[in-house]
Amino acid sequence: MDRASMRKRLVILFAVAAPPAMAADLNDYPTSARADYVFACMKANGDSRQALDQCSCSIDVIATIIPYEKYVAAETVASISQQAGQIGSMFRNTATARDRLDELRRAQAEAQVRCF
Repeated sequence: MDRASMRKRLVILFAVAAPPAMAADLNDYPTSARADYVFACMKANGDSRQALDQCSCSIDVIATIIPYEKYVAAETVASISQQAGQIGSMFRNTATARDRLDELRRAQAEAQVRCF
């Protein structure tokens, strides 16, 4: 048996022997969170079928990079940091808040590259 055949057999063996992935392992973002993201993204990108496909792709990419809890934290920071005054300033000036927001922005940049 040649090396290529052996490799194919091993790949098939591991694929069959691997336990099936649970839906929760692959998708920890609730449907409503994904829909909210897609709706907002489509508004910013033209409300077209192409925007739907690109925005759906985008949230899928983000979901592979950032766990849902971190996504919620980053979205909260982004929302509150836009507030004028002392409350917004507190969120803009803390290292933890900046780190969460930077992590989200990196994931969004990767999604932009892959999907748009």
